[in-house]
Amino acid sequence: MFNKRNILIIVVLAVTLTAFAWFYVPPLEEPNVTEIPNTGLSFLKLPTGFMIDVFADNLENPRVIAFDPVGNMLVSETKAGRIAMLKDSDGDGKSDKKITILEGLRLPHGLDFYSDSKATYLYVAETNEVKRFSYDVKSGTIANKKSENIATLPADGRHFTRTIAFGPNYRQGSILGGLGLSVDKLYMSVGSSCDVCIEDTWKRAAILESDPAGNYTAEFAGGLRNSVFFTFHPKTKEIWATEMGRDNLGDDLPPDEINIIKVAGPEDKYGAKRYGWPFCYGDKVRDKKFNPEKVDRIDISSDCSTTTPPIIKIQAHSAPLGLAFVPANKGWPKEWEGDLLVALHGSWNRSEKVGYNVVRYDLDSGGNVLSQIPEDFISGWLVNGKIYGRPVDLKFDSKGKLYISDDATGVIYKVNPK
Repeated sequence: MFNKRNILIIVVLAVTLTAFAWFYVPPLEEPNVTEIPNTGLSFLKLPTGFMIDVFADNLENPRVIAFDPVGNMLVSETKAGRIAMLKDSDGDGKSDKKITILEGLRLPHGLDFYSDSKATYLYVAETNEVKRFSYDVKSGTIANKKSENIATLPADGRHFTRTIAFGPNYRQGSILGGLGLSVDKLYMSVGSSCDVCIEDTWKRAAILESDPAGNYTAEFAGGLRNSVFFTFHPKTKEIWATEMGRDNLGDDLPPDEINIIKVAGPEDKYGAKRYGWPFCYGDKVRDKKFNPEKVDRIDISSDCSTTTPPIIKIQAHSAPLGLAFVPANKGWPKEWEGDLLVALHGSWNRSEKVGYNVVRYDLDSGGNVLSQIPEDFISGWLVNGKIYGRPVDLKFDSKGKLYISDDATGVIYKVNPK
Protein backbone atom coordinates (compact mmCIF):
# COMPACT_ATOMS: atom_id res chain seq x y z
CA MET A 1 0.00 0.00 0.00
CA PHE A 2 1.33 3.41 -0.92
CA ASN A 3 1.83 5.98 1.82
CA LYS A 4 3.40 9.41 1.69
CA ARG A 5 6.86 8.01 2.44
CA ASN A 6 6.68 5.46 -0.41
CA ILE A 7 5.41 8.08 -2.83
CA LEU A 8 8.27 10.40 -1.84
CA ILE A 9 10.83 7.61 -2.45
CA ILE A 10 9.31 6.89 -5.88
CA VAL A 11 9.43 10.58 -6.81
CA VAL A 12 13.07 10.89 -5.71
CA LEU A 13 14.02 7.78 -7.68
CA ALA A 14 12.21 9.05 -10.77
CA VAL A 15 13.95 12.43 -10.60
CA THR A 16 17.33 10.75 -10.06
CA LEU A 17 16.88 8.38 -13.01
CA THR A 18 15.73 11.24 -15.24
CA ALA A 19 18.78 13.30 -14.30
CA PHE A 20 21.05 10.30 -14.89
CA ALA A 21 19.56 9.71 -18.34
CA TRP A 22 19.98 13.39 -19.20
CA PHE A 23 23.63 13.80 -18.23
CA TYR A 24 24.87 10.25 -18.75
CA VAL A 25 27.61 10.02 -21.37
CA PRO A 26 27.56 6.57 -23.04
CA PRO A 27 30.95 4.88 -22.70
CA LEU A 28 33.16 4.78 -25.76
CA GLU A 29 36.01 2.41 -26.47
CA GLU A 30 38.82 4.96 -26.43
CA PRO A 31 42.55 4.33 -26.69
CA ASN A 32 44.90 5.88 -24.18
CA VAL A 33 46.54 9.08 -25.37
CA THR A 34 50.22 9.49 -24.51
CA GLU A 35 51.30 12.78 -22.99
CA ILE A 36 52.28 15.15 -25.79
CA PRO A 37 56.03 15.86 -25.99
CA ASN A 38 57.04 19.27 -24.64
CA THR A 39 58.64 20.17 -27.96
CA GLY A 40 55.71 22.06 -29.41
CA LEU A 41 54.16 20.44 -32.48
CA SER A 42 57.41 19.19 -33.97
CA PHE A 43 56.09 15.63 -33.72
CA LEU A 44 53.55 16.42 -36.46
CA LYS A 45 54.62 16.05 -40.07
CA LEU A 46 53.19 18.18 -42.90
CA PRO A 47 54.18 18.67 -46.54
CA THR A 48 56.71 21.39 -47.31
CA GLY A 49 55.02 24.76 -47.48
CA PHE A 50 52.61 24.35 -44.56
CA MET A 51 52.65 25.49 -40.95
CA ILE A 52 50.64 24.10 -38.03
CA ASP A 53 50.04 25.79 -34.70
CA VAL A 54 47.69 25.53 -31.74
CA PHE A 55 44.80 27.96 -32.11
CA ALA A 56 43.09 26.99 -28.83
CA ASP A 57 43.81 24.56 -26.00
CA ASN A 58 42.43 23.51 -22.62
CA LEU A 59 39.11 22.59 -24.23
CA GLU A 60 36.98 19.69 -23.06
CA ASN A 61 36.25 17.15 -25.81
CA PRO A 62 36.05 19.69 -28.69
CA ARG A 63 34.21 18.24 -31.67
CA VAL A 64 32.36 20.34 -34.25
CA ILE A 65 33.70 23.71 -35.42
CA ALA A 66 31.37 26.31 -36.95
CA PHE A 67 31.76 29.96 -37.95
CA ASP A 68 29.02 32.50 -37.41
CA PRO A 69 28.05 34.96 -40.19
CA VAL A 70 30.87 37.38 -39.25
CA GLY A 71 33.55 34.72 -38.77
CA ASN A 72 33.52 34.04 -35.03
CA MET A 73 34.46 30.43 -34.24
CA LEU A 74 32.11 28.25 -32.20
CA VAL A 75 32.94 24.75 -31.01
CA SER A 76 30.86 22.06 -29.35
CA GLU A 77 32.38 20.58 -26.21
CA THR A 78 30.18 17.53 -26.39
CA LYS A 79 30.80 15.71 -23.11
CA ALA A 80 30.77 19.00 -21.20
CA GLY A 81 27.32 19.85 -22.62
CA ARG A 82 28.60 23.21 -23.76
CA ILE A 83 28.97 25.46 -26.82
CA ALA A 84 31.88 27.90 -26.64
CA MET A 85 33.04 30.84 -28.74
CA LEU A 86 36.79 31.18 -29.27
CA LYS A 87 38.05 34.69 -29.99
CA ASP A 88 41.43 35.99 -31.10
CA SER A 89 41.12 39.49 -29.63
CA ASP A 90 44.69 40.65 -30.23
CA GLY A 91 45.03 39.22 -33.72
CA ASP A 92 48.07 37.08 -33.01
CA GLY A 93 46.52 33.97 -34.57
CA LYS A 94 45.65 32.28 -31.28
CA SER A 95 42.48 32.25 -29.24
CA ASP A 96 42.83 34.34 -26.10
CA LYS A 97 39.23 34.34 -24.96
CA LYS A 98 36.73 31.52 -24.48
CA ILE A 99 33.10 32.54 -24.01
CA THR A 100 30.42 30.03 -23.07
CA ILE A 101 27.48 30.57 -25.44
CA LEU A 102 25.27 27.73 -24.19
CA GLU A 103 25.63 25.15 -21.43
CA GLY A 104 23.62 22.42 -19.72
CA LEU A 105 22.95 20.77 -23.08
CA ARG A 106 22.58 17.04 -23.64
CA LEU A 107 25.65 15.87 -25.59
CA PRO A 108 25.63 18.75 -28.11
CA HIS A 109 27.52 18.06 -31.32
CA GLY A 110 26.41 19.51 -34.65
CA LEU A 111 26.23 23.28 -35.18
CA ASP A 112 25.07 25.48 -38.04
CA PHE A 113 23.65 28.93 -38.70
CA TYR A 114 20.64 29.97 -40.77
CA SER A 115 19.11 33.38 -41.48
CA ASP A 116 15.64 34.20 -42.75
CA SER A 117 13.81 37.51 -43.11
CA LYS A 118 13.16 37.64 -39.38
CA ALA A 119 16.34 36.58 -37.63
CA THR A 120 19.60 34.65 -37.60
CA TYR A 121 19.50 31.33 -35.75
CA LEU A 122 22.06 29.02 -34.24
CA TYR A 123 21.03 25.39 -34.68
CA VAL A 124 22.40 22.89 -32.15
CA ALA A 125 22.11 19.12 -32.47
CA GLU A 126 21.85 17.40 -29.09
CA THR A 127 21.66 13.63 -28.88
CA ASN A 128 17.87 13.72 -28.53
CA GLU A 129 16.82 16.73 -30.61
CA VAL A 130 17.80 19.63 -32.81
CA LYS A 131 17.14 23.05 -31.33
CA ARG A 132 17.46 26.53 -32.69
CA PHE A 133 18.22 29.73 -30.80
CA SER A 134 17.89 33.34 -31.93
CA TYR A 135 21.42 34.64 -32.45
CA ASP A 136 22.62 38.24 -32.23
CA VAL A 137 25.24 38.49 -34.96
CA LYS A 138 26.52 41.89 -33.84
CA SER A 139 27.31 40.84 -30.27
CA GLY A 140 27.94 37.15 -30.95
CA THR A 141 25.48 36.08 -28.27
CA ILE A 142 22.28 34.09 -27.95
CA ALA A 143 19.54 36.69 -28.21
CA ASN A 144 16.99 34.49 -26.44
CA LYS A 145 17.93 31.44 -24.37
CA LYS A 146 14.49 29.96 -25.08
CA SER A 147 14.91 27.42 -27.85
CA GLU A 148 12.63 26.03 -30.52
CA ASN A 149 12.50 22.29 -31.20
CA ILE A 150 13.24 21.59 -34.87
CA ALA A 151 13.45 17.79 -34.78
CA THR A 152 13.07 15.08 -32.16
CA LEU A 153 15.71 12.35 -32.48
CA PRO A 154 16.33 8.97 -30.83
CA ALA A 155 18.72 9.61 -27.94
CA ASP A 156 22.06 8.12 -26.92
CA GLY A 157 22.93 4.60 -28.10
CA ARG A 158 26.33 3.37 -29.19
CA HIS A 159 26.60 6.34 -31.56
CA PHE A 160 25.17 9.30 -29.69
CA THR A 161 26.49 12.29 -31.64
CA ARG A 162 24.24 14.11 -34.11
CA THR A 163 25.61 16.30 -36.90
CA ILE A 164 23.68 18.92 -38.88
CA ALA A 165 24.24 21.15 -41.89
CA PHE A 166 22.12 23.25 -44.22
CA GLY A 167 22.21 22.42 -47.91
CA PRO A 168 20.09 22.57 -51.05
CA ASN A 169 16.78 20.79 -51.57
CA TYR A 170 17.54 17.89 -53.92
CA ARG A 171 13.98 16.62 -54.26
CA GLN A 172 11.97 17.39 -57.39
CA GLY A 173 8.64 17.44 -55.62
CA SER A 174 7.00 17.63 -52.22
CA ILE A 175 7.02 14.91 -49.58
CA LEU A 176 4.72 14.19 -46.65
CA GLY A 177 1.55 15.64 -48.08
CA GLY A 178 2.85 18.82 -49.63
CA LEU A 179 5.78 19.53 -47.30
CA GLY A 180 9.42 19.61 -48.29
CA LEU A 181 9.25 22.39 -50.88
CA SER A 182 11.66 24.77 -49.12
CA VAL A 183 14.70 25.93 -51.08
CA ASP A 184 17.01 25.06 -48.18
CA LYS A 185 17.02 21.87 -46.16
CA LEU A 186 18.48 20.96 -42.80
CA TYR A 187 20.28 17.60 -43.00
CA MET A 188 20.84 15.59 -39.81
CA SER A 189 22.97 12.48 -39.39
CA VAL A 190 21.98 9.96 -36.71
CA GLY A 191 24.18 6.92 -36.11
CA SER A 192 23.08 3.42 -35.18
CA SER A 193 22.31 2.37 -31.61
CA CYS A 194 24.46 -0.75 -31.97
CA ASP A 195 27.38 -2.31 -33.82
CA VAL A 196 25.10 -4.28 -36.14
CA CYS A 197 21.37 -4.85 -35.66
CA ILE A 198 17.91 -4.11 -37.04
CA GLU A 199 16.90 -0.74 -35.69
CA ASP A 200 13.34 -0.25 -34.50
CA THR A 201 13.13 3.24 -36.02
CA TRP A 202 13.91 4.77 -39.41
CA LYS A 203 15.46 7.73 -37.61
CA ARG A 204 18.64 5.77 -36.82
CA ALA A 205 21.52 4.80 -39.13
CA ALA A 206 20.33 7.51 -41.49
CA ILE A 207 20.64 11.06 -42.71
CA LEU A 208 17.38 12.86 -42.08
CA GLU A 209 15.99 16.06 -43.54
CA SER A 210 13.76 18.92 -42.44
CA ASP A 211 12.87 22.41 -43.51
CA PRO A 212 14.50 25.26 -41.53
CA ALA A 213 11.37 25.77 -39.40
CA GLY A 214 11.12 22.13 -38.40
CA ASN A 215 7.67 21.46 -39.85
CA TYR A 216 8.54 17.81 -40.48
CA THR A 217 11.31 15.23 -40.24
CA ALA A 218 11.87 12.68 -43.01
CA GLU A 219 14.46 10.10 -43.99
CA PHE A 220 16.78 11.32 -46.75
CA ALA A 221 19.13 8.31 -46.90
CA GLY A 222 19.36 5.07 -44.92
CA GLY A 223 21.71 2.17 -44.27
CA LEU A 224 24.41 4.50 -42.92
CA ARG A 225 25.80 2.96 -39.75
CA ASN A 226 27.51 6.10 -38.51
CA SER A 227 28.00 9.00 -40.92
CA VAL A 228 29.29 11.28 -38.22
CA PHE A 229 30.32 14.08 -40.58
CA PHE A 230 29.22 15.26 -44.02
CA THR A 231 29.83 18.24 -46.26
CA PHE A 232 28.87 19.58 -49.69
CA HIS A 233 31.00 19.48 -52.83
CA PRO A 234 31.80 23.07 -53.89
CA LYS A 235 30.75 22.52 -57.54
CA THR A 236 28.33 19.59 -57.69
CA LYS A 237 26.74 20.57 -54.32
CA GLU A 238 26.32 16.84 -53.58
CA ILE A 239 26.53 15.56 -50.01
CA TRP A 240 29.77 13.70 -49.22
CA ALA A 241 29.67 11.74 -45.97
CA THR A 242 32.12 9.66 -43.99
CA GLU A 243 30.95 6.26 -42.77
CA MET A 244 32.33 3.93 -40.11
CA GLY A 245 32.02 0.21 -40.80
CA ARG A 246 31.04 -2.37 -38.19
CA ASP A 247 33.44 -4.12 -35.82
CA ASN A 248 34.30 -7.78 -35.21
CA LEU A 249 34.97 -8.86 -38.79
CA GLY A 250 38.75 -8.77 -38.41
CA ASP A 251 41.45 -6.20 -38.95
CA ASP A 252 40.65 -5.47 -42.58
CA LEU A 253 36.86 -5.77 -42.91
CA PRO A 254 34.61 -4.04 -43.56
CA PRO A 255 36.12 -0.96 -45.19
CA ASP A 256 35.27 2.44 -43.79
CA GLU A 257 33.76 4.63 -46.49
CA ILE A 258 33.15 7.96 -48.13
CA ASN A 259 29.69 8.04 -49.69
CA ILE A 260 28.01 10.51 -52.01
CA ILE A 261 24.53 10.79 -50.56
CA LYS A 262 22.08 11.16 -53.42
CA VAL A 263 18.38 11.89 -53.46
CA ALA A 264 16.05 8.94 -54.00
CA GLY A 265 14.79 8.18 -57.49
CA PRO A 266 11.73 6.31 -58.77
CA GLU A 267 13.60 3.04 -58.25
CA ASP A 268 13.90 3.69 -54.49
CA LYS A 269 10.69 2.25 -53.11
CA TYR A 270 10.69 3.95 -49.72
CA GLY A 271 11.82 7.44 -50.72
CA ALA A 272 15.43 7.08 -49.58
CA LYS A 273 18.49 5.42 -51.08
CA ARG A 274 20.07 2.58 -49.08
CA TYR A 275 23.81 2.44 -48.42
CA GLY A 276 24.06 -1.12 -47.14
CA TRP A 277 24.15 -1.36 -43.36
CA PRO A 278 23.33 -3.63 -41.56
CA PHE A 279 23.33 -6.39 -44.21
CA CYS A 280 25.91 -5.10 -46.70
CA TYR A 281 29.21 -3.23 -46.79
CA GLY A 282 31.75 -1.94 -49.32
CA ASP A 283 30.85 -2.53 -52.95
CA LYS A 284 27.59 -4.43 -52.34
CA VAL A 285 29.20 -7.20 -50.26
CA ARG A 286 26.89 -9.29 -48.07
CA ASP A 287 27.79 -9.46 -44.38
CA LYS A 288 27.63 -13.23 -43.93
CA LYS A 289 27.96 -13.03 -40.16
CA PHE A 290 24.78 -11.01 -39.74
CA ASN A 291 21.76 -13.26 -40.16
CA PRO A 292 18.93 -12.22 -37.85
CA GLU A 293 16.10 -14.70 -37.44
CA LYS A 294 13.43 -12.07 -37.88
CA VAL A 295 13.30 -8.72 -39.68
CA ASP A 296 10.17 -6.71 -38.93
CA ARG A 297 10.99 -3.66 -41.04
CA ILE A 298 9.88 -4.00 -44.66
CA ASP A 299 11.98 -0.99 -45.76
CA ILE A 300 15.28 -2.83 -45.14
CA SER A 301 16.48 -5.44 -47.60
CA SER A 302 19.34 -7.93 -47.47
CA ASP A 303 19.63 -7.72 -51.26
CA CYS A 304 22.98 -5.96 -51.64
CA SER A 305 22.43 -5.38 -55.36
CA THR A 306 19.94 -2.64 -54.47
CA THR A 307 22.41 -0.70 -52.28
CA THR A 308 24.60 2.25 -53.28
CA PRO A 309 28.36 1.56 -53.08
CA PRO A 310 30.88 4.04 -51.64
CA ILE A 311 32.86 6.45 -53.77
CA ILE A 312 35.97 5.81 -51.62
CA LYS A 313 36.88 2.75 -49.53
CA ILE A 314 39.13 3.35 -46.53
CA GLN A 315 41.23 0.94 -44.45
CA ALA A 316 38.93 -0.75 -41.91
CA HIS A 317 38.79 0.79 -38.42
CA SER A 318 40.43 4.07 -39.50
CA ALA A 319 37.32 5.86 -38.16
CA PRO A 320 36.90 8.70 -40.70
CA LEU A 321 35.26 11.80 -39.24
CA GLY A 322 35.56 15.36 -40.56
CA LEU A 323 36.01 16.03 -44.27
CA ALA A 324 36.57 19.18 -46.29
CA PHE A 325 37.38 20.16 -49.86
CA VAL A 326 40.52 22.24 -50.51
CA PRO A 327 39.34 25.74 -51.52
CA ALA A 328 40.38 27.58 -54.65
CA ASN A 329 42.38 30.81 -54.62
CA LYS A 330 43.16 30.70 -50.90
CA GLY A 331 46.89 30.08 -51.05
CA TRP A 332 46.75 26.29 -51.22
CA PRO A 333 48.61 24.45 -54.01
CA LYS A 334 46.79 24.99 -57.30
CA GLU A 335 46.93 21.27 -58.11
CA TRP A 336 45.16 20.48 -54.81
CA GLU A 337 42.09 22.64 -55.45
CA GLY A 338 38.96 20.55 -54.99
CA ASP A 339 40.85 17.65 -53.39
CA LEU A 340 39.28 15.98 -50.35
CA LEU A 341 40.83 16.10 -46.87
CA VAL A 342 39.62 13.51 -44.36
CA ALA A 343 40.35 13.27 -40.62
CA LEU A 344 40.97 9.69 -39.52
CA HIS A 345 40.19 9.56 -35.80
CA GLY A 346 41.99 6.23 -35.39
CA SER A 347 41.27 2.61 -34.54
CA TRP A 348 40.49 1.23 -31.10
CA ASN A 349 39.92 -2.47 -31.79
CA ARG A 350 42.51 -3.38 -34.42
CA SER A 351 45.56 -5.50 -33.64
CA GLU A 352 47.77 -2.86 -35.26
CA LYS A 353 46.54 0.70 -34.90
CA VAL A 354 45.65 2.69 -38.02
CA GLY A 355 44.44 6.21 -38.65
CA TYR A 356 45.29 9.13 -36.35
CA ASN A 357 46.09 11.37 -39.29
CA VAL A 358 44.62 13.67 -41.92
CA VAL A 359 44.79 12.39 -45.49
CA ARG A 360 44.20 13.87 -48.93
CA TYR A 361 42.39 12.24 -51.86
CA ASP A 362 43.10 13.40 -55.40
CA LEU A 363 39.91 14.57 -57.14
CA ASP A 364 39.27 16.34 -60.40
CA SER A 365 37.24 19.56 -60.54
CA GLY A 366 34.01 17.63 -61.03
CA GLY A 367 34.45 15.53 -57.91
CA ASN A 368 35.66 12.36 -59.64
CA VAL A 369 38.09 10.37 -57.50
CA LEU A 370 41.37 9.95 -59.38
CA SER A 371 42.98 7.60 -56.86
CA GLN A 372 41.70 5.43 -54.04
CA ILE A 373 45.12 5.65 -52.38
CA PRO A 374 45.33 8.66 -50.07
CA GLU A 375 48.39 10.75 -49.33
CA ASP A 376 49.25 11.79 -45.79
CA PHE A 377 48.62 15.47 -45.19
CA ILE A 378 49.23 15.52 -41.44
CA SER A 379 50.71 12.58 -39.57
CA GLY A 380 52.53 12.04 -36.28
CA TRP A 381 49.64 11.60 -33.89
CA LEU A 382 50.49 7.87 -33.98
CA VAL A 383 54.14 6.86 -33.56
CA ASN A 384 55.31 3.37 -32.63
CA GLY A 385 51.95 2.58 -31.08
CA LYS A 386 51.88 5.78 -29.02
CA ILE A 387 48.95 8.12 -29.58
CA TYR A 388 49.44 11.90 -29.34
CA GLY A 389 46.03 13.05 -30.54
CA ARG A 390 42.88 12.22 -32.48
CA PRO A 391 41.73 14.60 -35.24
CA VAL A 392 37.96 15.14 -35.52
CA ASP A 393 36.51 18.04 -37.50
CA LEU A 394 38.04 19.91 -40.44
CA LYS A 395 36.84 23.44 -41.23
CA PHE A 396 38.21 26.15 -43.50
CA ASP A 397 37.59 29.78 -42.61
CA SER A 398 36.87 32.45 -45.23
CA LYS A 399 40.60 33.17 -45.65
CA GLY A 400 41.57 29.56 -46.33
CA LYS A 401 43.00 28.66 -42.93
CA LEU A 402 42.23 25.09 -41.90
CA TYR A 403 41.14 24.34 -38.34
CA ILE A 404 41.23 20.83 -36.85
CA SER A 405 39.62 19.81 -33.58
CA ASP A 406 41.25 17.13 -31.42
CA ASP A 407 38.86 15.68 -28.85
CA ALA A 408 41.56 13.63 -27.09
CA THR A 409 43.94 16.47 -26.21
CA GLY A 410 41.42 19.34 -26.04
CA VAL A 411 43.12 21.29 -28.81
CA ILE A 412 42.14 23.08 -32.01
CA TYR A 413 44.98 23.30 -34.52
CA LYS A 414 45.36 25.89 -37.25
CA VAL A 415 47.05 25.04 -40.56
CA ASN A 416 48.35 27.74 -42.91
CA PRO A 417 49.95 27.41 -46.33
CA LYS A 418 53.15 29.47 -46.12
